[in-house]
Amino acid sequence: MEQDMTKGNIFPLIIKFTIPLLIGDVFQMLYNMVDTIIVGRFVGADALAAVGSTGGLMYLIGGFAIGITAGFTVLTSQRYGAGDRDGVKVSVAAGIELGFALSVILTFLFWAFAPQILRLMNTPASVFPMALDYIRIICLGTLCTVFYNLFSAFLRAVGNSRAPLYFLVFSACLNVGLDLLFIIKFHAGVNGAAAATILSQGISAVLCAIYSAMRVPVLIPRRTHWRPRRKPILFEIKMGLPMALQYAITDSGIMIMQAAINLFGADAVASFTAASKIQNILMQGMIAMGQTMATFCGQNAGAKDLGRIREGIKISVIVEVIYSAAAMMLMLLPLHIFMRLFFPSGADLSRMMPWALTYARISIPCYIPLAMIFIFRSSMEGCGYAMLPLICGLTELAARGGTAALGIHLHSYAVSCACDPAAWLLAGVMSILIFVWMYRDIAKKSNDLHYI
Repeated sequence: MEQDMTKGNIFPLIIKFTIPLLIGDVFQMLYNMVDTIIVGRFVGADALAAVGSTGGLMYLIGGFAIGITAGFTVLTSQRYGAGDRDGVKVSVAAGIELGFALSVILTFLFWAFAPQILRLMNTPASVFPMALDYIRIICLGTLCTVFYNLFSAFLRAVGNSRAPLYFLVFSACLNVGLDLLFIIKFHAGVNGAAAATILSQGISAVLCAIYSAMRVPVLIPRRTHWRPRRKPILFEIKMGLPMALQYAITDSGIMIMQAAINLFGADAVASFTAASKIQNILMQGMIAMGQTMATFCGQNAGAKDLGRIREGIKISVIVEVIYSAAAMMLMLLPLHIFMRLFFPSGADLSRMMPWALTYARISIPCYIPLAMIFIFRSSMEGCGYAMLPLICGLTELAARGGTAALGIHLHSYAVSCACDPAAWLLAGVMSILIFVWMYRDIAKKSNDLHYI
């Protein structure tokens, strides 16, 4: 099923598109969250700390894949909005070719440098072997990660946000089953959790590909569309690399923050891991709205309708502010209940809760700036301005790096936890300012919205 977002009432279009994305993003987060819960409850706190200590590198792998595949599909949404069906097929073929090349390169790089990265992140020596085994198995599944995100992004580019949701629900349930099988039945520990994650993502990728072939013919290239074309390939690289670097830079900042947290020992790492997993679930509404605006702005950029882009962003900002306020309350009030999910029934939560509460109380005041980052950054990407969001990523990196360095220098857990809110606040303001400049730039160029 396709959805033309260049026509119709904007508010219901945005909500209708966002809700399946939100549900799907939550289930995608459950891939890692279920691993964390089952590992913590059935393997132990050290295993939980091992999985948690790889969080920054996990974000880097996933973020790079999400960023570059989203960049590959900007042209798809623009050509779909312009009514150029042959152009859509050419962009799909180019994206698949680039996706294979990317997967090979990323698998090699992440596998080879995983030990050095974990050491740079100050991974506790007691959990280092388990952390390395876990992340190296995840690295072997990079192809699954890239192609699930690529095929899902192609479907979103033509307005279909429901199909990826169905596959994710199935795969999340499969992930739970495989976790229980590998960890409880086969006693595979953190290796079993990693294997369950990549198998689930691989199945999602295959299901997305099969569905596209059967139900979304506009996304299926014919033989003539596979012939290399310089302009589409260069455009996708031009969009994909800056967006991947933007995610990589942002996630490198998260790795720096993780390195600061790791200095406080296994209890602090395990508690921070649990609290951050809960927070990541709540953030999915903000991410889903950003994904919606990337597609909405991409299609309307192809249709050269600047006024519709402006109105869509106004509506999305209002929705995100309301959502962010609700997320603040949900993060803090039932935190002690959620924390019990991550630890064995006999675990002493009184040791864990102070670490988790400190992180939650410092983070939640900056949820609204975080929401603005997703809206304005994604809108710029949909309009074809890949380099501008990269500036926001650099701002996040500088804020996280500076705050983490201060936290390490002062040996302060509270200051280290301030890495996220400092990054969100500065990058949120920067995103709005850069978007205003971009909008004026588009207006000066009249109908030129970077569509090729």
